[in-house]
Amino acid sequence: MTDIMQWSLAELGAALRDGKTTATALADAAAANHSANSESFGAYKLWEPEVTARQAKAADAAFKSGNDLGPLQGLPISVKDLYGVRGWPTFAGTPKAFPDPWQEEGPVIASIRSQLGVLTGKTHTVEFAFGGIGANPHWGTPRNPWDAENHRAPGGSSSGAGVSLAAGSALLALGTDTAGSVRIPASMTGNAGLKTGVGRWSIAQIAPLSPSLDTAGIMARTVADLAMGFVAIDPDYAARRRELVVPAPAPIEGLRLGVPENFFWNDCSPGIAEGVHEALKEVEKKGVTLVPCTLPEADDIYPIFKVGGLAAVELFAFVKDELPEWFDLIDPIIVQRMEEAATLPAHEYVRRVRVMAELAHSAAARLATIDAMVTPTVPITPPIMADIAAVDDYRPANLLALRNTGIANYLSLCALTMPVALDAAKMPVGMQIMGPLRSEERLLSIGLALEAALGTGRQRLGAPPAVDAN
Repeated sequence: MTDIMQWSLAELGAALRDGKTTATALADAAAANHSANSESFGAYKLWEPEVTARQAKAADAAFKSGNDLGPLQGLPISVKDLYGVRGWPTFAGTPKAFPDPWQEEGPVIASIRSQLGVLTGKTHTVEFAFGGIGANPHWGTPRNPWDAENHRAPGGSSSGAGVSLAAGSALLALGTDTAGSVRIPASMTGNAGLKTGVGRWSIAQIAPLSPSLDTAGIMARTVADLAMGFVAIDPDYAARRRELVVPAPAPIEGLRLGVPENFFWNDCSPGIAEGVHEALKEVEKKGVTLVPCTLPEADDIYPIFKVGGLAAVELFAFVKDELPEWFDLIDPIIVQRMEEAATLPAHEYVRRVRVMAELAHSAAARLATIDAMVTPTVPITPPIMADIAAVDDYRPANLLALRNTGIANYLSLCALTMPVALDAAKMPVGMQIMGPLRSEERLLSIGLALEAALGTGRQRLGAPPAVDAN
């Protein structure tokens, strides 16, 4: 992998402004890594290096003329193929491009554009973002770079996003998260990821799965890069971009992390629970207080999640109203899940909304007694795709992949994942950190403190073995 693409965002930002590198050099490095790695891993639905090169030249011209438009200026950023981007069709993982209005750009893309961030292309997604494994029968499933021999799942639904980071063709990756679609692929590819709380970032011009639960989010190689990317995009910081204020690491001594004894640790693949527990033991030795606790709301909400929650109903309504001709094109597995939702009585939908709100309120009160709650991000090792080709094998694996992350969405929480270990199959293990709504900065501060204590993912896990290191 090209060396410059291994620098931190802070280092690259300084180098761009000092004239030690250029946005064009970064775009060229991203293209070289794509040629060596990302192309074979299938990260991108759309890759147009000439468009990326023009964006990089514009960023360089702005630097040369003394115009510093924001911290993302000149940095390569991949975009999940749910986001509207002018000139780039939105497929949302389906076989057919969406109508023109879905190419219009919403506030998240507008924020990046206003800073002259460099968009590298559109990364693959599960169809309509409705899945946690990363599979897509129409366009193919990206390959996880952490297994050099087998085609393992990259995690979904932002399946190409984590691969673009691991393979070095992007430094930040935009995703979405309805039940774990940022955190699962980040965890499975050895990256950090942040699920913002509902309402923190606009989801306008992002193809919907479940508007009640959909959130925009980002992935990066480290928590430090994640924190910088969050602040740069977040609308609350727009007025202060020229004085970038990235959350500082929380004092690690006295940090109180709740470790739930129920639900999240069940049925973990070998090495996952052990890897997270080992990381927690390490930070405990450095002053963190681990607080045994329970989150009974997880047990209470999971039955609603297992039967489709709100997502299946809301996706059916969107397709029926906006894209009715798509029904004959959609993967039969997804159609089956939507059709089951189509017969759901209105009173049951209302009941689910009410129960979710009640449990979210209860969970928030429980989290108020600690700084954050920590769990394994994904309880299973990324499966070999051939092993889950049959529907009867895919569905339980998909449900288990989503189990731990989906709880945060259904209980209206914010959540962050960071890489902490390799499991028994030598695949990345993520640790999930959860907090209440509007706690993104606090979670990033905690993540920064833990990353300082544990090391970055690259320091703890090494490099993905399938990635060309040259």
